[in-house]
Amino acid sequence: MLKKRLDIIQLSDHFDYKRLLRFTFPSIIMLIFTSVYGVVDGFFVSNYVGKTAFTAVNFVIPVLMILSSVGFMFGTGGGALIALTLGKGHREKADSLFSMLLYISLALGILLTVVGLLFLRPIFTFLGAEGALLKDCLLYGRIILPAIPAAILQYEFQCLFATAGKPQLGLYITLAAGLTNAVLDALFTAVLPWGLPGAAVATAMGQCVGGILPIFYFARPNTSLLRLTRARFDGRALLKICTNGSSELLSNISSSLVSMLYNVQLLRYAGEDGVAAYGILMYVNFIFSAAYIGFSVGVAPIIGYHYGAGGFGEMKSLFKKSLKVIGAFALLMFASSLLLARPLSLMFVSYDEKLLAMTLDGFSIFAFSFLFAGFAIFGSGFFTALNDGLTSALISSLRTLIFQVASVLILPLIWGLDGIWLSVVASELLAALTAAAFLVGKRRKYRY
Repeated sequence: MLKKRLDIIQLSDHFDYKRLLRFTFPSIIMLIFTSVYGVVDGFFVSNYVGKTAFTAVNFVIPVLMILSSVGFMFGTGGGALIALTLGKGHREKADSLFSMLLYISLALGILLTVVGLLFLRPIFTFLGAEGALLKDCLLYGRIILPAIPAAILQYEFQCLFATAGKPQLGLYITLAAGLTNAVLDALFTAVLPWGLPGAAVATAMGQCVGGILPIFYFARPNTSLLRLTRARFDGRALLKICTNGSSELLSNISSSLVSMLYNVQLLRYAGEDGVAAYGILMYVNFIFSAAYIGFSVGVAPIIGYHYGAGGFGEMKSLFKKSLKVIGAFALLMFASSLLLARPLSLMFVSYDEKLLAMTLDGFSIFAFSFLFAGFAIFGSGFFTALNDGLTSALISSLRTLIFQVASVLILPLIWGLDGIWLSVVASELLAALTAAAFLVGKRRKYRY
């Protein structure tokens, strides 16, 4: 009975802590499992192929994230508008918006794949890759790029499953995609001698499971709030979706560009070892940030629904509960990152004592960023749910671009390699303060 209730009427319910966590948990796990793709690749590549190939994976991932980031934009921006539309009782219009997004995403994904293949070599050459590192970057990138359309859809569905009232089903599909990637990674690199190409094929196939399989569900009659139908192009709605989801687009593009900048700085201050150490820290950051993003994605359709329905009392309750949940996550992740630093590092670089020591030093500083990151991520997602794309974009761009770039360029001049690790902490603290200012300043306008 509880499962049925959660599946059908969850957006209009009153949410206590238990119901809030039950509803957002699938989204959290979905985002975590998606972030594990790169981690799984990194583990097998580092241990079974080598350090240079591992560095190459860390060079390629930011490029892939830039190309697939439109999925986050359509997923969050579209999910917010669709939830608002459902809250107003316009079911057919919601289906049309949902369908239009999927068709546009497929077409755009194909275009981005072609562009990525054309500019792959110039990008990695510009970033400083040469010799064996450049060869591995091109090898990995050319194999995985054709899966970009599926990756875009996968990121999109992670948001839209919650909007459709089926977060559990979205979780199951993401689990299937993650397991596909992990099993094939082990088979292609540890059992079969396919090396770096095998890791790329495994990730691409996992993304296809997560991005293509949901289409078959939504194309058939189903029990969710959404269905794939014929769509009428709505330029005005598309502009609203893009504007509303621009914060997530900017966040992902900015994060990827900043990761490239970090790689350039680390090559300068610590060589390939620095890039490898940063890669391990980023894997932990991907997983922990995914928990924050997953919670924000999970709670967004509830906020959007009640905002559209005029349920301001429930919005206020959700806002307060969400801040407390984020605070609890922050303490848990900070403690976990300190406790797990050594075992996680040993998983990737137990074969190199110097690289291990560098990674552990980075962890001791980097861990403090988890105390602040969740508040900025939630703040941006909260305004996206309210269809205030401009405020959301400001928070995201300041967090993932302006503060990060300034920090990573200035702090290493003072503290060297430690300054690079510290720059992440400084930028997250500044972003959390910025989000707090907007949340306080706009509470009367949106009545939360």
